[in-house]
Amino acid sequence: MNEFGLATEWHEIWHENVAVPLVDGTPLTEWVDIFETVRDMRPAGGMYGGLTAVDRGDKPFQPGKSQLVLGCSCGHADCWPLYARIIAHGDMVVWDEFRQPRRRERDYIGFGPYRFDRARYEAVVAELG
Repeated sequence: MNEFGLATEWHEIWHENVAVPLVDGTPLTEWVDIFETVRDMRPAGGMYGGLTAVDRGDKPFQPGKSQLVLGCSCGHADCWPLYARIIAHGDMVVWDEFRQPRRRERDYIGFGPYRFDRARYEAVVAELG
């Protein structure tokens, strides 16, 4: 099982904190950069960033459907978004079926799935507010 966390980072363009999901203590931005670079996807590396409060919406990272998990590093989430299906299975929350709608030909099979303890996951998301 993976460990879920959230880090906040100051966004220089938007002048506000953005939320970046952590998987096993490493920002999801780093995991996806590695995945895309190894698979020779272009562009890759440094494209993704955290989500502003507006982009996260009222119920961020909630199970039940495909959710925005990363936005573009420029601060406009929809510019270069990464989505994942987020589902709850008993005492687990699973992130899988990652997709980049701006590059539909990209194959993210092999990226994830990430499995998180549901109680811990829900507590971390609740702290985000």
